[in-house]
Amino acid sequence: MATRQEIHEISRAVDFTGKFRQAESGSWIAYCEEIPKARTQGKTKDEARKNLKGAIAFTLEDSSPKEQERFRVELTTERERAQLAERTG
Repeated sequence: MATRQEIHEISRAVDFTGKFRQAESGSWIAYCEEIPKARTQGKTKDEARKNLKGAIAFTLEDSSPKEQERFRVELTTERERAQLAERTG
């Protein structure tokens, strides 16, 4: 189980892909491509987006060590890219 700090770092640094669609009822359904278990809904698209961030954090917190390691690798890769971009300006 990941710590809250690890979840926060992963959530901030990894660019997750949110998918949204409007249901016939008018509410919005959202899910994350990279984390299929992270699904939610909201009355508005903005509410669904906010709820999806929470669903991603909850799913990461409850994910297996293997899944957490995958996101840590992505996080490290993102940091390395940012550092390289700073150096090459």
